Amino acid sequence: MGFSPSQVIPLVDEGLGNTAYLVDLGDGRALTMDVPRDLRAVRRTAGRLGLTVAFAADTHLHADYLSGSLQLAHDAGATVLASAAGRRDFPHRPLHDGDEVDLGGLTLRALATPGHTAEHLSFLLLDGNAPLGVFTGGSLIVGSAARTDLVSPDQTEALTRAQHASLRRLSRLPDEAAVWPTHGAGSYCSAPPHAEHTSTIGDEKRTNPLLRIADPEVFARRLVEGLGSYPTYFSRLPEINRRGPGIITSRPSLRPIDLGTALGAKAVVVDVRPVPDFARGHLEGSVSIPLRAQFATWLGWIVPAAQPFVVVRGPEQDPEEIVWQSLKIGHENLMGEVVDVPRGTADTIDVIGADQVGDSQVLDVRQAAEFRDGHLPCARHVELGALSGADIGDEPLVVMCGHGERAATAASLLRRTGHRHVAILSGGADDWARITRLPLERDR
Repeated sequence: MGFSPSQVIPLVDEGLGNTAYLVDLGDGRALTMDVPRDLRAVRRTAGRLGLTVAFAADTHLHADYLSGSLQLAHDAGATVLASAAGRRDFPHRPLHDGDEVDLGGLTLRALATPGHTAEHLSFLLLDGNAPLGVFTGGSLIVGSAARTDLVSPDQTEALTRAQHASLRRLSRLPDEAAVWPTHGAGSYCSAPPHAEHTSTIGDEKRTNPLLRIADPEVFARRLVEGLGSYPTYFSRLPEINRRGPGIITSRPSLRPIDLGTALGAKAVVVDVRPVPDFARGHLEGSVSIPLRAQFATWLGWIVPAAQPFVVVRGPEQDPEEIVWQSLKIGHENLMGEVVDVPRGTADTIDVIGADQVGDSQVLDVRQAAEFRDGHLPCARHVELGALSGADIGDEPLVVMCGHGERAATAASLLRRTGHRHVAILSGGADDWARITRLPLERDR
């Protein structure tokens, strides 16, 4: 039986904007590619198909999540495949450019494609001598290439030039070869993100503007000019992935903890309830980070990894989801959930509609590219991730983002620093323009 594209199963993490892959090798075994520490999707899919993971590959030392490959080696005996240049401190099969791994009918060939990181590999999947597709990780992605500034500022120029060469190398593969990238829409590792998750070499040659740039200098300018900010926790995770994340030996759970114990440990209270619930009443000094697909990103950006924290959740919110999102970015100091939240909790924040903004000073906490695409007239812009270092002053503010979740986080952070006169705008800039029938300002 020949290879079918359906044997490569994308496992999309909408929150991080990444795609891991489970490859059915056709003999009851599977290969995984760039899987996160949260292996629930991998295990569900492998279990449904009756597969055992035999190989767990990583294209690079990830900055945005902890790898699940070592956990698969522990739990299922999988062989970890990774770049020799990554110098990982745990048992794995180190691969150099051109090395091949026999998958039992299919072959996986390592291709050195530095740029996103220095040790980056892409993995070409072959059936005999026929290339089926390439797992490009953080090299060639749909419509773009992954960013090159995550390692260090002094390496960005060299890595950007390397990314140019890597993309040209990948573009020489057959047009029909599939492109299976890890980073994609919504990933802070992308520059910029694109809506699609997978592609082909031919489609990328036709539509990816970076593949049409022959001059490395022009390529470097084009790629770097699209780079926005990224979460601060990215600086920690590559080294943890190199050493190997800790093995999880029991099912994670969210244990109850009383408020006095949490406060005694100087834990940050993270309120994960929806914005309206938080606004109606919350513990004074708590930080609002609503539980949603992007929870891990903002937890990692706002709460330092070394800081103990506890959560307040609604009864309908899945405690396991909270724990797994924390663990996949290495936030191990989750003490539990507060179970004795007083009735009529001490603090409230107004949530207002677009027709109530009036002449109030608006603080827009979206990313810079979002702000440039359209913002309220005279709005002040400070990205949420940079808010703690900004001089905001004490004038009354209406805080806004795209929907309200980031605005609630910003408002809660401002309250923690003593800013009392703050409200949250329900909805985003487009909602304001539609309701007020006033034009947005655009910075082009």
